[in-house]
Amino acid sequence: MHELLTTHQMATADQLAVEMGVPSLTLMENAGLAVADEAEKMAEPNARIVVLCGPGNNGGDGFVAARHLQSRGCGVSVYLYGERGKLKGDAAENATRWLAKGTIEYTLVNAGPEQIASIREDLGKADLIIDALFGAGLTRALPDTLMELFSRQVWSDSCPPILAVDVPSGLDGTTGAVVGDHVIRASRTVTFFRRKPAHVLYPGRDLCGEVILADIGIPDGVFDQESGTPVKTEASVNTLVCMPILNRLKAIQSHKYDFGHAVVFSGPLHQTGAARLSAGAALRVGAGLVTVACPPDAVHTNAAHLTAVMLVPAEGAEGAGEVLSDRRKNAVLIGPGFGVGAETKAIVAAILGHDCAVVLDADALTSFEANPPELLELISRRRLKVGSNPRVVLTPHEGEFKRLFPDITGSKLERARAAADRSGAVIILKGPDTVIGVSTGAAFVNVNAPPWLATAGSGDVLAGFVLGLLAQGQSAVIAARNAVWLHGECANAFGPGLISEDLPGMIPTVYADLLK
Repeated sequence: MHELLTTHQMATADQLAVEMGVPSLTLMENAGLAVADEAEKMAEPNARIVVLCGPGNNGGDGFVAARHLQSRGCGVSVYLYGERGKLKGDAAENATRWLAKGTIEYTLVNAGPEQIASIREDLGKADLIIDALFGAGLTRALPDTLMELFSRQVWSDSCPPILAVDVPSGLDGTTGAVVGDHVIRASRTVTFFRRKPAHVLYPGRDLCGEVILADIGIPDGVFDQESGTPVKTEASVNTLVCMPILNRLKAIQSHKYDFGHAVVFSGPLHQTGAARLSAGAALRVGAGLVTVACPPDAVHTNAAHLTAVMLVPAEGAEGAGEVLSDRRKNAVLIGPGFGVGAETKAIVAAILGHDCAVVLDADALTSFEANPPELLELISRRRLKVGSNPRVVLTPHEGEFKRLFPDITGSKLERARAAADRSGAVIILKGPDTVIGVSTGAAFVNVNAPPWLATAGSGDVLAGFVLGLLAQGQSAVIAARNAVWLHGECANAFGPGLISEDLPGMIPTVYADLLK
């Protein structure tokens, strides 16, 4: 279950499930029961639990959870934001069912000073707070009355643990952004059927805490009718990652050229380290051969550090063309430590004129800052030459992305998709929640990257991983997905204290785990 659904897609899935014969009241009952089950895991037996219910279906889930928790011996207080008489549908029915067992202490909208003081005291004494106020579809800032009411507890560091229903209140489920100035920070979040972008995109990923995905009875078959393209998340092992090393084990008579010849273009004398990081990563991830092409003045410096990676002098666009005249060199990376300027643009143009797969990173992207359409035009010409799949991967961080696509706004998912559609390239929009955008409208969010990946040279290694997988014949989309996942997995295998040089050396460990 790795699809991510927007709030609109999730609402459609709910509706289609009902049309397929699943009662909506059953869906709400199952959702509330899942919340109650998770609440029991977070609190001691007979715990004091405060349930904050909103005026919609999220509040209905809260009423169901309250009923089940009270029947299990917990002391439950329920507070409603809104008026009991204005609740509708399944939420109204479950409020009635709760009232048969318990009470709604106060309506939060009209609470006076004494009631506010009492509610704050109750919140402070709680062992657990369940946030069922507003769900993933929230589009406006949390009301001021809630800001005032819960400022001392729900938004404080000393607050009891909070279990959020669907998403923490104040968070946009589709974008992962905070709506307004305040949001509840949950210790854990229970969501239903499929995760939403807010569960994997920052700041939402941080605000949700641990995300628990519950099955509430929506048939998987709704996807046969569900409109829109689900986003996917790399939350599990992609078996295609195994292919390079599996091929080596099975094809005893294979030759190094069967696994491609990757080329990394190096910068001048004092800017060679980044290219070597990329080259080593490409070789380690499985490319059969790797060559660093560098200006003549950098040959001796690179030669002093390279062993298995080969070296060739190349100067300017003409030199790049000479290197790539050997058609066995089937994948190229330019950008890490290369330098920004007109010469870089000319070399990029020369590279894109060949049939090899191309990774453009760092300086190769920044060199087009003053005229981004120039780069897009080069990729467009390449599409006309090689077909609809140009096998070009762009790997910008947020700053580089803004320089290339200054007018593209929206969530990280929306921006990566839009940039991929405009450029025709696969976009790896880097960060702790790296998003891979594809021109088909698909997008992939990586979820395995640890914080210690934020270190100098990490992006150069990632670009090398993409390059090495492209050299072995993987498509641009698969190479991007696998490289990003491997990048995070190598960092996890090494642990804190990581520096970029450590990443390629963890590939054997990760591959060995995949082969178990």
